[in-house]
Amino acid sequence: MTTQQNKRPKVAVIIPHWNGIEVLEPCLRSLEASEYDQLEIVVVDNASSDESVAFVKREFPRVKVLQNSENLGFAGGCNVGLREIDSDFYLVLNNDTTHDSNWIGPLVEQMESDPNIAAVQPKIMSAQNPEVFDYAGGVGGLMGILAFPYALGRIFTTTEQDDGFYDTPQDIFWASGTALLMRGTALQDVGLFDEDFFAHMEEIDLCWRFHNAGWRVVNAPESRILHHSGWTLPPDRYQKKYLNHRNNLMMIVKNYPFAYLAAILPARIALEGVAFVFSALIRDWKRMAAITMAIGWNFTHPFLLYKKHQEAGKKRKPQAVAATLRKMYGGSIFFQYFLRGHKRARDIEA
Repeated sequence: MTTQQNKRPKVAVIIPHWNGIEVLEPCLRSLEASEYDQLEIVVVDNASSDESVAFVKREFPRVKVLQNSENLGFAGGCNVGLREIDSDFYLVLNNDTTHDSNWIGPLVEQMESDPNIAAVQPKIMSAQNPEVFDYAGGVGGLMGILAFPYALGRIFTTTEQDDGFYDTPQDIFWASGTALLMRGTALQDVGLFDEDFFAHMEEIDLCWRFHNAGWRVVNAPESRILHHSGWTLPPDRYQKKYLNHRNNLMMIVKNYPFAYLAAILPARIALEGVAFVFSALIRDWKRMAAITMAIGWNFTHPFLLYKKHQEAGKKRKPQAVAATLRKMYGGSIFFQYFLRGHKRARDIEA
């Protein structure tokens, strides 16, 4: 082992898991083949009903297993690992991913290039079509002023083919929880994942808090992984649609200063209404129900939302908040995509 290797920071890989040995096994096999030597692999089992725990302990004795008595979701599962393991950097990883042997090194190098970087994301490609960016985050997430998330390589349901356009590392607004390297000191600064999100958009909320506290979030396109998107929760499931709508509204209330909410929140709820009408026209009953229940949940939990807003506000730095707003696309992603036909992030006009 070289001196340079000895100086590598420790990376703890946290994999929340609930059932599905068939996807977890190739994920762990590819991790075990990693060239990065300062690695601790942790599977956080969310009360799987199959033989996942026994399988990991038998086939992967070097992998640490943490067992929850109930399904805490992605956010809660990750937090169990983040609290339990001491490390320099933490790599939150979906169990339905596979990786090259050298994918972690570029993430760490990017993180070490600036002590103000809180999070780094690799290039995430579709396992079903490896030349196409994955829905779960492409090569880094962006955000519109009305809190519509999109990504370099994906807007709404349209994913791009990788033609090398996004190969230059750059600052992004959010890094996908599919594969998310985070600095331990940044997590100590802003806190962990919000477990009330359960799943979906918890990483966007966390990255928003990173920005509001003055940290950077960047990508590392040199690093590349494959993701079996939608394996855990298929895109047509009611729960997925509900969590996406509910958590997006909760995230807006939590992270925008009150001065902006008076304009942003009514506009966003109005667009939820547009989405409801469109869903009715195409007879997407699941989405109609999801939107209704999502808005209802937010309106019936005002005290919880106020508490979240106040707690997040304690970490906000006024200068950083202003900088965060400048990082958002100031127009309407909804308008650009549906009315102007702009289906690629590179085509969105500033």
